[in-house]
Amino acid sequence: MKKFETPLFLLPLILAAVLLAAGCTAIAGHTSTGVVVSRSAQVRSSTAVVAADLYEVKRGDTVDILDSLDVPDPSDNSKKERWYRVRARNEENTEGWIEARNIMPDDVLAKSQKLTEEDKDLQPQATGQLHAGSNLRLSPDRSNNENIMMRLDSGSSFEIIGWKRLPKFKGAETTESDTAPKAGTAANTNKKIQREEDENPEEQETTELWYKVRLAPSISPAPEGWIFGKQVELMVPSDIIYYRTGREFVAWRRLDEDTSDDSSTKTKDVAKDTRPGSWVILEKSNPKDEPHKLDEPDFDRIYVLGYEKHDQDHYTAYRSPDVEGYLPLRIEGKGANRTFTVRIKENGQVKDLTFSLYRDDHGVMRVTPPEQMKAGRKR
Repeated sequence: MKKFETPLFLLPLILAAVLLAAGCTAIAGHTSTGVVVSRSAQVRSSTAVVAADLYEVKRGDTVDILDSLDVPDPSDNSKKERWYRVRARNEENTEGWIEARNIMPDDVLAKSQKLTEEDKDLQPQATGQLHAGSNLRLSPDRSNNENIMMRLDSGSSFEIIGWKRLPKFKGAETTESDTAPKAGTAANTNKKIQREEDENPEEQETTELWYKVRLAPSISPAPEGWIFGKQVELMVPSDIIYYRTGREFVAWRRLDEDTSDDSSTKTKDVAKDTRPGSWVILEKSNPKDEPHKLDEPDFDRIYVLGYEKHDQDHYTAYRSPDVEGYLPLRIEGKGANRTFTVRIKENGQVKDLTFSLYRDDHGVMRVTPPEQMKAGRKR
């Protein structure tokens, strides 16, 4: 019997097929699912630049993830991009390839949902908005990309439920801003960011701020995550923004609305809420040329702003002495009989202190501070 020999001209094709198979990573040996996170994306016939568009999926659509593949980045062969082979849930069950950055696998979504469940009792502390596209992460860590859930577009708004200050990450310049730029814009963006940072005294900082955020379904299928603070602009409501007096507003809560259902994200933009009303505001001094510290307080003064409906004017109901205060701020009660609780450090210990609100015979809001604060005000 004549021994079969593989023709030489077929060897490159066989080798390419073996390498392609090696590059593919089966997803746990079975089909998993994912949700589309970009506004729209194309399911394509292959990962090639010239591949045909087979079907368009939109944010919130569910797809079956059949396989994954890491391919060289067309703009930089030293980097790789991950693609998923997916099956769309249309009538034709279209199968094809889609860039992984457009899909959030179900296991990642489950981790975000777990965060939400753990924080379900946390009331929003402030409102923020991105002034540049940035990554939404599962944890406040940008030393790697394994915890990235998705890219949020510039202008995305969210509720801030907490924040954390960590040692500054000394990583590569391309990740310094934690942005996830679109293809073809990375080089210019990074040069601009580097130039701005070289001219910015904030480079003397040894810490960095991270915000824990809660997002509306229209913005992200992942309901909660972490965002690098450098990309966040606090959106102080227009009703109170003009009452800043040398200190920054870091947290604020309305005192004249129902707080019984704060566990779900509201789709309205609180920063654009122009309805006048009463507020409790946490303020913080911003000393110039002084770097932030890891264990510094979240706020150093409490400010309660009342509102007189008849005169349609605000007034100062309470302003505390300087304190070492920490989040979260919690409001309880209904109507005029409300309380708010914050954490204050005194004698080396952090304690929950509760302030009571009431209206006097003239309808003016008054604040009864705890005994510790009364004593502090006399000094």
